[in-house]
Amino acid sequence: MRLENKVAVITGAARGIGQAIAQCFAGEGAKVVLADVEETQGERAVEEIQAAGGEAVFVPCDVGDKAQVDALIERAVAAYGRVDCVVANAAIVVASDFLELSEADFDKVIRVNLKGVFLTGQAAARQMVKQGTGGTIINMSSVNAVMAIPTIAPYVVAKGGINQLTKVEALALADHGIRANAIGPGSIGTEMVRQVNDDPQKWRALMSRTPMGRLGEPEEVAKVALFLASDDSSYLTGQCIYPDGGRLALNYTVPVKE
Repeated sequence: MRLENKVAVITGAARGIGQAIAQCFAGEGAKVVLADVEETQGERAVEEIQAAGGEAVFVPCDVGDKAQVDALIERAVAAYGRVDCVVANAAIVVASDFLELSEADFDKVIRVNLKGVFLTGQAAARQMVKQGTGGTIINMSSVNAVMAIPTIAPYVVAKGGINQLTKVEALALADHGIRANAIGPGSIGTEMVRQVNDDPQKWRALMSRTPMGRLGEPEEVAKVALFLASDDSSYLTGQCIYPDGGRLALNYTVPVKE
């Protein structure tokens, strides 16, 4: 039990990678607080963890709203007495041609995907500092933090910002015994990935740049999060680990115009 007696808060935990992380952490002995705007799915995810013998609660939370994020951490402390780990996973995506991308859509994605990660990490870190026993912050980045896809510009920009934010957190919080790291998944079999790659041509293109030739599974990302949350990574901070099926190692090919 690598997380026995630990308390972990996970945002965007109603489904996909966030849910897989919550299930993994609970299975390793953590008490988990699942946060999401999807209340029905979030409550169902908690029921599944409890049915498997884990301890979990659900808290509705819009991570772009500071008051709601602060309330999330307060609820976690009220339920379990402390916060030892936070996983800032909540994210949205808007696909649009760059020239057609609206200011409103750009702001909407940045609010959740970057500002939300900042607010979540800051609120959790303040609680960890108050406790005086250290902790871990895990931010969900992406291979798109370092590789640009022009049709999801605000998502790409936010993920790049998360990598820098993770380094800032690591440096700012090291004296408090708080480690901050990020995970940069490649193409994982979630609803978001399927939404963006919603036709055969896009799907073939996706597979053509994934050397392992398959989607990753949310559970595979959860195992990386478990490593970062546990003492197994005790000397690791300010880093981003990329479970990407080899994607970052592969050079892109550019179609030649006739």
